[in-house]
Amino acid sequence: MKLVKIQILCCIILSVLCRLAIASPETIAGNWHSDLQIPTGKLTLIFTISQDADGHLSATMESPDQAPGQQIPISEITVDDDHLQIMVKVLGASIEADWDNEHEHWVGTFSQGMELPITIKRGLPADLPTIEGLDGSWHGVINRNGVDLRLILHISTDERGTRAKVDSPDTMNMNISVSDLTKDGDQVGYTMPVISGVFQGTLTDPNTMTGTWTVPGQETLTITYTRSEESSKPIERLRPQVPTEPYGYRSEDVTYENPLTDGIVLAGTLTLPEGKGPFPAAILISGSGPQDRNETVFGHQPFLVLADHLTKQGIAVLRYDDRGTHESTGDYIASNSADFATDANAALSYLLTRSEIDHDAIGFVGHSEGGLIAPLAITDHELGANTEHPIAFLVMLAGPGTSSQQILRSQNRLIALSQGVSEEEIGKAVEFNAQIIQASITANSTEEAQKSIRQLFTDEVLEEMDLSDMQAQTVMTQYSTPWMRYFLTYDPAEYLPRIGIPILALNGELDLQVPAQENLDGLRALLADHPDATITELKGLNHMFQHAKTGALGEYNDIEETFAPEAMTIIATWIQERFGQKE
Repeated sequence: MKLVKIQILCCIILSVLCRLAIASPETIAGNWHSDLQIPTGKLTLIFTISQDADGHLSATMESPDQAPGQQIPISEITVDDDHLQIMVKVLGASIEADWDNEHEHWVGTFSQGMELPITIKRGLPADLPTIEGLDGSWHGVINRNGVDLRLILHISTDERGTRAKVDSPDTMNMNISVSDLTKDGDQVGYTMPVISGVFQGTLTDPNTMTGTWTVPGQETLTITYTRSEESSKPIERLRPQVPTEPYGYRSEDVTYENPLTDGIVLAGTLTLPEGKGPFPAAILISGSGPQDRNETVFGHQPFLVLADHLTKQGIAVLRYDDRGTHESTGDYIASNSADFATDANAALSYLLTRSEIDHDAIGFVGHSEGGLIAPLAITDHELGANTEHPIAFLVMLAGPGTSSQQILRSQNRLIALSQGVSEEEIGKAVEFNAQIIQASITANSTEEAQKSIRQLFTDEVLEEMDLSDMQAQTVMTQYSTPWMRYFLTYDPAEYLPRIGIPILALNGELDLQVPAQENLDGLRALLADHPDATITELKGLNHMFQHAKTGALGEYNDIEETFAPEAMTIIATWIQERFGQKE
């Protein structure tokens, strides 16, 4: 929360005295730190600030809990009397703070899609205790309601002490904060604040510890952690579909501007088949979360693999880094699906400048949220859709056929079941989530949404649902972001019936994130009168279009296949049949 500045209408002398009372430090150069309280726990930030002979400031930021030793460049830093401004464009983050002369520190707000209070103190943070004998990666499995869930405890020691974090690959939660790591003789313990989880165990030998895992309101479970030199290293997974040079086609790194934004430049890769052209072209639109041009996840690069296949079949492909991600500029955190739709239309505008491309045969291929973004881009001309050369086709890969709220309900239920959560617990959560969603979508701002949602978590609710205050904070943050608040209002019924171009919709049978049956049924209903709509369920495939056993999120990492060949063949054949290269 920003300090409230009280304007006192008084004499000039008193005004001067007030300014003197909050005067900024004589010099800001040096080390500063902050313990930022985030939904997943405490996050330490270290700022190193330099000042040259002309008074110009430069700075870097380090997050030792997430990436020890990595210096993140601060793009802008200014001090105006008692006011500090910091911009970290690579993270889409900013800080506004005022000097508190009494306590000799800065107090203000950290913004990155949400606002959090921050206090910045001079010097380096206090060192953590050094704990001997625990460094390495410890692998364990808990079984909840018949479902195995892996936990990987990473412990490392440097000059600042011993710190730890946990990966939960089966729930796709990585780098979870751990606090209160202790070792007393052969007794080891730690706390996971985000879920109020507590481990208490005993070292039975130097590389094995067995103990209990406790979360409020849930059955206490037994877990055995095992450490080895091999397990401390990242596991190299085979990804046999990753293309290697020579590709047999042309690949070109490109950049282009989104004209509807203040200077956002998108960076991507354009692949062109051998030959003169003009070629039909596909613009790949990624799913939710900040994605690079290859939609990289768990070592898989599905967009790279798909682009390789399509290009070899005579279809040019443009794929790009999401705004604010990797080489693209902009603020990802502060953006929503409509903003991303303008980026997709900027990609179309760019391809219309290329002579190798058939300007009447450019289409969108959207995966997951990309299947939501594409209809927005096609139907809403305020988002930059080209009227002279409109998009020619739409491919929806695990795209929504029902409202976002329905998808969220189904997704949460199916994923929770795959992780061993009981129907009773899910039912309570669904009922309460409806209240949270209503508070989110009726708010006029992120701040108002945060306040309204937080008020729902009364002491009685926290006790009844066995939730910690930290868990409540996590939910509040998740449901108040600009992206989520827009997402919750999306309904494909407002857009898909207005699209008359050819549509191909594919969903994997085992998709738990955009459940196939209900979303494909929704698409069939919405496109019942469409002249050229192909809607297909692909047996045995998950949300990522991999052959899977259950569709559980934890399988993504273990499956070697990146993209099922039959799915890529269907996409390429469908496009070629309608927009194959002109003779």
